[in-house]
Amino acid sequence: MCEENISSQGSPGIAVMLRALLLTSLLSWASGQEGPTMLPEEKTKIRDQIVEMFDHAYGSYMKYAYPADELMPLSCRGRVRGLEPNRGDIDDSLGKFSLTLIDTLDTLVVLNKLDEFEDAVRRTLKDVRLDNDVVVSVFETNIRVLGGLLGAHVMADMLRQRGERMQWYGDELLHMAKELGHRLLPAFNTTSGLPYPRVNLRYGVLNPLSRTGTESDTCTACAGTMILEFAALSRLSGEAVFEEHARKALDVLWEKRQRGSDLVGTVINIHNGDWVRRDSGVGAGIDSYYEYLMKAYILLGDNVYLERFNTHYSAIMKYISQPPLLLNVHMHNPTVSVRSWMDSLLAFFPGLQVLRGDLKPAIETHEMLYQVTKQHKFLPEAFTTEFRVHWGQHPLRPEFAESTYYLYKATGDPYYLRVGQSIVEKLNAHARVPCGFAAMQDVRTGTHEDRMDSFFLAEMFKYLYLLFSEKNQLHFDIDDYIFTTEAHLLPVSLSTSQPPCRGNNTEAPTAVEEDLFTYSCPSTQTLFPNNPSFAKTIRDSYKYLTGVGRAFHASPDRGIELPLHDHGMEPVEFLRSMGISLTPLNEAVAGATETHGEAHKGVYRVKLVAEVTQTPEEEVVPLIVQLISPPFLGRTVLTAGPAKFGMDLIKQEHGVKGSIVKTSPYTACGPIENAEELSGHIALALRGDCMFAAKARRLQEAGAIGVIFIDHREGSNSAATPLFQMVGDGGSTADITIPLVFLFSQEGALLTSALEDHSNVDVLMLPKERQLGKRADKADKPLGKMNIKFRLAEEGELEEGEARGPTLKFVLEKGEVVLEEEEYRQQGDSCLTAGGDHVPCSYGQTAASPPFHSPNDPNTDP
Repeated sequence: MCEENISSQGSPGIAVMLRALLLTSLLSWASGQEGPTMLPEEKTKIRDQIVEMFDHAYGSYMKYAYPADELMPLSCRGRVRGLEPNRGDIDDSLGKFSLTLIDTLDTLVVLNKLDEFEDAVRRTLKDVRLDNDVVVSVFETNIRVLGGLLGAHVMADMLRQRGERMQWYGDELLHMAKELGHRLLPAFNTTSGLPYPRVNLRYGVLNPLSRTGTESDTCTACAGTMILEFAALSRLSGEAVFEEHARKALDVLWEKRQRGSDLVGTVINIHNGDWVRRDSGVGAGIDSYYEYLMKAYILLGDNVYLERFNTHYSAIMKYISQPPLLLNVHMHNPTVSVRSWMDSLLAFFPGLQVLRGDLKPAIETHEMLYQVTKQHKFLPEAFTTEFRVHWGQHPLRPEFAESTYYLYKATGDPYYLRVGQSIVEKLNAHARVPCGFAAMQDVRTGTHEDRMDSFFLAEMFKYLYLLFSEKNQLHFDIDDYIFTTEAHLLPVSLSTSQPPCRGNNTEAPTAVEEDLFTYSCPSTQTLFPNNPSFAKTIRDSYKYLTGVGRAFHASPDRGIELPLHDHGMEPVEFLRSMGISLTPLNEAVAGATETHGEAHKGVYRVKLVAEVTQTPEEEVVPLIVQLISPPFLGRTVLTAGPAKFGMDLIKQEHGVKGSIVKTSPYTACGPIENAEELSGHIALALRGDCMFAAKARRLQEAGAIGVIFIDHREGSNSAATPLFQMVGDGGSTADITIPLVFLFSQEGALLTSALEDHSNVDVLMLPKERQLGKRADKADKPLGKMNIKFRLAEEGELEEGEARGPTLKFVLEKGEVVLEEEEYRQQGDSCLTAGGDHVPCSYGQTAASPPFHSPNDPNTDP
């Protein structure tokens, strides 16, 4: 059990966990282990492989990119902000301060690369400047740069005190951290105490030269993920101002929670505290807010944070957790799910549940995530509740590896070593390139993106290395430290370094029913009551959730296996969404049946008759932008996506014609500066920084007769990425009456290039099937109903290479048909910050790689 301590505030009877608190006892080994163990020799081999991979990634950054912020692994050069095409909010993490180097410093110590660490610290002190005239994300700069400096200082100080290394070090990294902290403080100059989402490192926020300060919204995670770094800075430097500001922001979020559900929304107004987006989950936009409440209690010894976390956690388990799924609900009506997909940032949550001691749901959700990775190689940025790809990007996020590490330390189950091994193998097989590791542009196609975010080095290799290391193989006791959301190491001894700051004036939290885990660390006997297969029995229910790896068992029922949820009618609805209708012969067999003994999950008895029909209400109808002025004369046709609001171009017989004008500012997220020029023309606007609906309203007011939005994600194109429909902001969009279309980056580049080369470019926006100059023929006519024959092959009839078991074949009697399903059905745009959190883009981000650490999530202009 954890040792009992009295909080430095003097609250009696509260177990304040100072030596890794929950961490220490929860990360103990369970007495029983399931499955074959991994021999020490094999663990050593994998650990050495991880070190080699790190050397390849870090060495490539230092060789090809340093002192730039990031490595572009496909181009083998550094990414310097302003010299490369703008990627919207993703670039807000770049501040011309050698981001990847600073983010990686304490990873070097964890991997026992002490010579490299000492050299990297010297480089940081010599080369890095923090007074650059650049606008950066407050959230990203805090978790990556301030956290990186503090983690490196803690490691350097630890080595210095041992007398072995760093004897020359004089707290220079701490001085840099304090300077950066003061450069971030102007962001908190708001009436509410919630910080602005961006700050200029040199000029602050409200200075005429700052180019920021006009924002009104921020994400919950952005405002609520400051306390660990800011409190550590206060306690290490003796300046309380940092902790006070971070605490005030948490106080505001707590006060603004929905009192009926105890949930918070995703985006909040920083001036009046009103919720802008009221969807609530544990992924993009909110994730690290919950993480920091729990970890602030561990790091700082203040039970207020734990009480708040427990209140929120009870609400999460009541409304959001539907094992193995973690859904998004409406904070005011939490029984209503607001979207049918999950984002990859929620993969951190099983690790947080381990810290709390709630292992069963952690195991369930982690197993679901593992099954998704087996189906798609990596976790897609977003995937549906049926485990299909919603957003296909994977920027090498570490959250799944993080939860795998926590579960292994809590259970000692070698199963999680095998999960970690699969992560290592897939990174090497699919992401490794000659100059580092490249993010996946689409997990379905395996295409790469010229991107290697700093969190890949800061987090991924740290968690993987620790997963395959014994405590005695590390250079220090890992249980003396808590991980920040960027996996930087802060010592839990800070809880006794000085009293916490005063000024928490919020009312006492709502009392929640206390359970076994509220204040004390459960013993392994409690977690694993004489049951060595505890984790396995939980996992087994979800082992074939996505259908991958399901073994064939002869069944008395001649059925079709549907690799989806095996309850209710979801599989039937899934096929119906593809235009295939199945009629059950016996409704009683619609779920798992016990008629013949063992249940055959996911097996349906159906009539082997189906219809293929058009389902226009669910398909994305392609639009086009056709260049009709000389010299193009209709020969240049660009595929475009539609919007769910504004003028319906399908109903316009001749489309909408006009000349194009580039908007100023290009993102249309502020006052339109060239309204007179735009009046009567079709506006070109860049996706990002605010929501599509907000842009459309501004441009409509400026007199534009239509808008063409261009994707800011470099290299995106309609050939490789499914079209999606732009969505509104959650409110009424009836006031928007002009037509709106969306072009991917490559198609948009053709249009902007044409505008640069010719003084006047006229375009026509209309449905693809009605483009000028195209001869209508039978192939263009909508597909009517046609019969499909089903035949279930007998065992042994299967062609070589096909999977065993019943095989479903479609035989079309005439012509070919392409069945499409709408992957990008978005209820709101989501953005991921480069750091890795999902957030609604409306707080000022763009949906760069759809979503973002940061709210790395959903509603802005994707």
